Order: sequence, then structure tokens, then C-alpha cells
Amino acid sequence: MTTQQARSALGRYGETLAARRLTETGMTVLERNWRSGRSGEIDIVARDGDVLVVCEVKTRTAGFFEHPMAAVTPEKAQRLRDLAERWIQAHGAAPPGGVRIDLVGVVLPARGAPVVEHVRGVA
Repeated sequence: MTTQQARSALGRYGETLAARRLTETGMTVLERNWRSGRSGEIDIVARDGDVLVVCEVKTRTAGFFEHPMAAVTPEKAQRLRDLAERWIQAHGAAPPGGVRIDLVGVVLPARGAPVVEHVRGVA
């Protein structure tokens, strides 16, 4: 397995854990890995009541130098807002509760259970 394949598998695993966590908290996952041409991808699109949630998922192995929560820069947040607009254009009107951008950080320790953190409204 190449490094890219391993990173891709790690990301998919983290997204599966994140989707499970969102569902456990009562949210409905509408779509995973939604792409808008070359402008990027939304990891998870979900609904939380009447709010559309665009969720960025960052998965790291223990010992990685940067915590997953540090991954959403102002530029990344703007790109996610732009992608949310494109998703709404492709799927109909904006929800009555508006749009929220969440982050799910997944840390996979060398031993033990993964640590999944969900932060609402990061941007």
C-alpha cells in the first residue's frame, strides 16, 4: 500500500467514525464526499434540525504534530462556506435554520479507542 493509499484509507475511516458520531447525536447525514468540480469536497453534509451542516473531518494518528482542530484556517473556512453555497444551489433552497460549519477531529491512538471530537460552528 502506498503512502497516499494509506492516507486515503485513514481519512475514509475517520469520516465513517465522524458520520457515526453525528448520527448518534441526532443529526441526519445527507451526503458524504460531495464534490463540486475542481473547487473541492465537503466531507459530510448533514441536517441538524432545520440547519444544514457542512462538516469537515480531520483524522490524525497519535503523535501527529498538529491537532485536527487546528486544521481549519480562515481560508479553509471560506472555501467550506463557498462549497456550502454550491451544495445549496445544486440541491434547492437554503434550509430555514441556515448553514453551520462543524469540524470533527478524529485521533487514532496507538492503542485503545479512537477519540472523536465534534465542534459546532467553527466558522
